[in-house]
Amino acid sequence: MTTTLTAPAGPATWRRAAVLVTPIGPLAIAGLRWLLPYDTTDDPVTVVAKVASHPTAMTAVLWLGLVALVTLPLGVLVVAAVAVRARPVLGTVAAVLAWLGFATLPFLVGPDQIALAGLDAGLPGPVTAALVTAAVAHPVSATATGIWVLGHVVGTVLLGVALWRVVPVWAALAVVVSQPLHLVVAVIVPNHLVDGLAWLLTAVGFGVAAAVGLSPGRAAAAG
Repeated sequence: MTTTLTAPAGPATWRRAAVLVTPIGPLAIAGLRWLLPYDTTDDPVTVVAKVASHPTAMTAVLWLGLVALVTLPLGVLVVAAVAVRARPVLGTVAAVLAWLGFATLPFLVGPDQIALAGLDAGLPGPVTAALVTAAVAHPVSATATGIWVLGHVVGTVLLGVALWRVVPVWAALAVVVSQPLHLVVAVIVPNHLVDGLAWLLTAVGFGVAAAVGLSPGRAAAAG
């Protein structure tokens, strides 16, 4: 089945820029998941100890986190626009969930900043761990984490479903499976290599969706 999608009006330069920016956020997170010196399931004491052992890697993680913070919300909007034009109701639900999820990223980065800042400030490990624990346990942080999990997993899956008839099947499937895979290898069976690959799937799927949706006169075939 083929669905013809008309690209939105606007200068070609802006469309090209949007296509280039869209996969950057997931690529940045793929990189930071590979470099992250601790497991998501580690307790704060272990996190602080591992950060202290790998400060350079943690610094790189923070920089990549900044890149993701700047680019991911825009990338989600670009992909969401394609999904909404293809399937208005499902695309809109997916867009709202995904955008809310990725918009909470600053609260996920906060504890990492505290862990590295404590090391830079010369604080004892237990003191830094206590600060990280308090930051993670704060109701605002806990709420943001819940929104993050629901938004970026369910929202991204729904985006992939909404894109099914718009982009090649393999690209839609990459979007659908990427974040559930990330959840499994980040929380249930930690594996940094596979986690980064999961985010690469998101990047590829997002990039294809942006290229198809924003290229004038292009039609995407699925199946």
